[in-house]
Amino acid sequence: MDAQYTIVIADDHPLFRNALFQSVHMAISGANLLEADSLDSLSALLEKEPDIDLLLLDLKMPGANGMSGLIHLRVQYPELPIVVVSASEEASVVRQVKANGAVGFIPKSSDMRELINSLNHVLDGEPCFPAGIDFSGHSDEETIMEKVASLTPQQYKVLGMLSDGLLNKQIAYELDVSEATIKAHMTAIFRKLGVKNRTQAVILLQQSSPDH
Repeated sequence: MDAQYTIVIADDHPLFRNALFQSVHMAISGANLLEADSLDSLSALLEKEPDIDLLLLDLKMPGANGMSGLIHLRVQYPELPIVVVSASEEASVVRQVKANGAVGFIPKSSDMRELINSLNHVLDGEPCFPAGIDFSGHSDEETIMEKVASLTPQQYKVLGMLSDGLLNKQIAYELDVSEATIKAHMTAIFRKLGVKNRTQAVILLQQSSPDH
């Protein structure tokens, strides 16, 4: 494939990022490759570079809680094609990834040929998911993901900090807002998730994680 594509590789493991870098170069000659190692550095990169053709996203980067990184990016950049590259290869994870708007899923265990083939498929505009996965039906996990997907990017951040055990005033300090603003976010988060307190909210977030 010989076109000028700009592709972002977002993964916090330098070794894997480098391997992916080499593979993409082999798949797409002359591609402009950019790298990010956390959700924050990725967000900064996407703000600076508006013309990205494809994002290869690891689910477990710093700043991302389970699917929240993918969901956040879908909300912020609805037109950006995202392929998840993950070591979590369970069918439930692949289904969640597809339900949250990714155009493909590449297992980290893929060999070079599979990886190149998958990339070419996606750049041709075709979705690319592992064979043998049943995407029919509506699981409890998908219902949970839909609830989490309804949160705004700021609400994700608050929920992520909740799950890290931060108090309201610590979250307010980190986000540079008032404690009253955080309490308002909490009320909205609890309502959208259908929970009554922070413990239930954190459990729901954990249930949406690939580690669950």
